Amino acid sequence: MGEQADTAFKTTGSKWLLPVSEYLGFPLDQVNFLACQLFALAAAFWFRLYLSPSHANPLVRHAVATLLGIAFLIFCFGWYSVHLLTVVVAGYLIIVKADINNVHSYSMVTAMGYLTVCQVSRVFIFNYGILSTDFSGPLMIVTQKITTLAFQLHDGMCKKSEQLTPEQKHLAINVRPSLIEYLSYNLNFLSVLVGPCTNYKDYVDFIEGRHISQRNGLIPVHLKCVFSSRFTIDQISLQPAVCQKLLVCCGCMLFFLIVTRSLPIKYNVDPDFVNHAAFLTRLTYAFFSIQAARPKFYFAWTLADAVNNAAGFGFKGIDENGKPSWDLICNLNILGIETATSFKTFIDNWNIRTGIWLKTVCYDRAPKHRLALTFILSALWHGVYPGYYFTFITAIPITMAARAIRKSIRHYFLGSKGLKMGYDILTWAATQLAICYTVMPFLLLAVEPTLVYYRYVLSYFKHVELLSNRGLTFFTVLYPRCAAL
Repeated sequence: MGEQADTAFKTTGSKWLLPVSEYLGFPLDQVNFLACQLFALAAAFWFRLYLSPSHANPLVRHAVATLLGIAFLIFCFGWYSVHLLTVVVAGYLIIVKADINNVHSYSMVTAMGYLTVCQVSRVFIFNYGILSTDFSGPLMIVTQKITTLAFQLHDGMCKKSEQLTPEQKHLAINVRPSLIEYLSYNLNFLSVLVGPCTNYKDYVDFIEGRHISQRNGLIPVHLKCVFSSRFTIDQISLQPAVCQKLLVCCGCMLFFLIVTRSLPIKYNVDPDFVNHAAFLTRLTYAFFSIQAARPKFYFAWTLADAVNNAAGFGFKGIDENGKPSWDLICNLNILGIETATSFKTFIDNWNIRTGIWLKTVCYDRAPKHRLALTFILSALWHGVYPGYYFTFITAIPITMAARAIRKSIRHYFLGSKGLKMGYDILTWAATQLAICYTVMPFLLLAVEPTLVYYRYVLSYFKHVELLSNRGLTFFTVLYPRCAAL
């Protein structure tokens, strides 16, 4: 009870649901988050039915989406919601007042700088620790949206058509958004808590009722005779997609309650475990504990996708089987993650919208060292815990090595189904080992447990021994408080 009270005390959001939190044994901030997302799901259906483009003009839809989003922020984070409002207002002043030639640079520096300051103050000054619904999560999403819009605005107003890729040309913005459009895009209730980051054009098309007509050309050739050239919302039911995603959420929640809580990540660095358990036991536990840590992300991202779909946002087109696809803003592919046969495939299917953001603002625009700069930006965006930097810096050589190996040997295994299956099994196992090695620091966060894991669980990597012996002093000096966490 004392721990619950302490958690409730640190929660700056509403305490209306404190009795529910105490009854269920979950932290109050997580209960608040789940309550808001479930309310958002109900509000999304209402938004689609009673505030559809045929019933309400875009101004009303923008205003309602924004006000509900701000209400969710205040309910979950209290006065901390001021941070999000501050950076959004600053972002709007930049795109309105700043030189259009530099609007993308100013927006990136401002948004990323503010995010970093908030994360540093939270981790090293206030030491509140990491909670799944910490205000830095929505701030990270807002940072993506501010910078995405700024780069696309710069593309549309400063660059010539021949300087843009086809994708950049399609998403370029030619007119500065109004204040209500900007606030709605960044703070709408559909994505304000957990995302995903969407393209500004896609969001405005949804608000103004063009999101279906814009997808009319995306019908497979062999299905042209089935669907008219101008299909409507009546032809594309969203209920099956929403129900399927809600079922996935229920499965992930059950998995979390039954399995995840029995396989804590921190047990990987428990002194008794690492000193007495056999190497294969430690490696097996690392594999299963990392697997068990994923469903909480699956739950949050899939629920967010369902909320957007319930409002009518996220229609991608008609798939090859003639069924409507509602995966335009989907943030993950669970099957692709669990069966990934390369590190790149895993990354491409995990947190998809963040990967697209990194590609949009960094990878496609960096003049050189694109892979390294993208991983460094990803680490900086995630926060200031050293574990993030262990993960993303280590991912650079692993990704490059995986690319080289795949390019060199994969074609030798494509001659028969048996060889291809053997290759897939071998590369799946190698990918899982690489994930155990790379992702664990991301989950452990701090320096000391990360080095303990490297030293005792993966000691057969000689360079890790060097890092463990010489790097501990360096990182402990840089992150003295983090090493003690």
